[in-house]
Amino acid sequence: MPFGSGVLSLRTRPRERNVVHRTRSYPAAFAVSASLVLTRLAILSRSYADSDAIFLQEVSSAMVAQLREHPKLSRNFSLHVAPNDGKRDQISVLLLSRSRFDPASATSLNPAFDALLAGLGSDVPVAPGDVLVLSATDALTKQTYVLASFHGDTDGLATVPVVKTMAQLLAKQPAGTRHVFGMDANTYAVGSAKQQGVSEFAAEYRQLGLTSCWGDAPDPTNITTFNARTYLQPQLNKAVAYKDLASPGTGDKNPKDFLLFPKGSFGVESTTKDNTGQKAYVERQPFPTLTFPSDHGVLSSVLKLLPPPSPLASELRTARRSLRAAE
Repeated sequence: MPFGSGVLSLRTRPRERNVVHRTRSYPAAFAVSASLVLTRLAILSRSYADSDAIFLQEVSSAMVAQLREHPKLSRNFSLHVAPNDGKRDQISVLLLSRSRFDPASATSLNPAFDALLAGLGSDVPVAPGDVLVLSATDALTKQTYVLASFHGDTDGLATVPVVKTMAQLLAKQPAGTRHVFGMDANTYAVGSAKQQGVSEFAAEYRQLGLTSCWGDAPDPTNITTFNARTYLQPQLNKAVAYKDLASPGTGDKNPKDFLLFPKGSFGVESTTKDNTGQKAYVERQPFPTLTFPSDHGVLSSVLKLLPPPSPLASELRTARRSLRAAE
């Protein structure tokens, strides 16, 4: 039952910090979902209510309703929900700070994104509600942002096509638009034909002129998940004993979570993880736990907004990418 979150802080001028959080929430069995939702909301409200934006993935309709009604979160944020068919109770959501982003400026870019993605054919495993894309204006700086939240399929096979489509969409935006893309990429430390490897994923986003909160070459051992099926769950053949949890090949211990943005648009001042809900990360600690109902950790990044590159520098970078693509 993951509810991971990634945090992005944008530093635009001295002594000013703008924070963006990415969070996931998965639906639980009805009997326990209410308490899990309340725990997730408590973490958001306690630790991340000062954020500029919160990116959520696989949110249940019950949690969407609770977000609308939560006194503190509904006061601090405007709520934006990905288009979905109402059948899958797993929806991508964005919460935008009312003091940071003008709610009236938020405009869905999903129709344009969907049209571009459709050009790739029907083989990309993206389900309704997996992707949310919108533009919004920073009320303080008047900067336009494109913000996107995405949950990849279990094997991460949709991640590269979706990122490529997002890059195409960004290229169509007005000059100067800034982009932040929070995702559970579902990438794996060691990739295969059936699972998206993290190093191969990094090579793809570098080719598109993007970088991440983990840099151009993320460390495959820097995991953001550490969990396994227990003997109290169905399919006992998949259960892992506690003593074996740290052994290679057992459970889910992979670097799955990212914040992507165009290289040169932000400088990364810091990136940290959290698997406690208290802005602290305990390495080799299995999660979710009763107090942290998520199997993905929180990513927290402080980014410095960089000045726009000169037109010549932009042209040179575009030319280099074109040459690499032609090789």
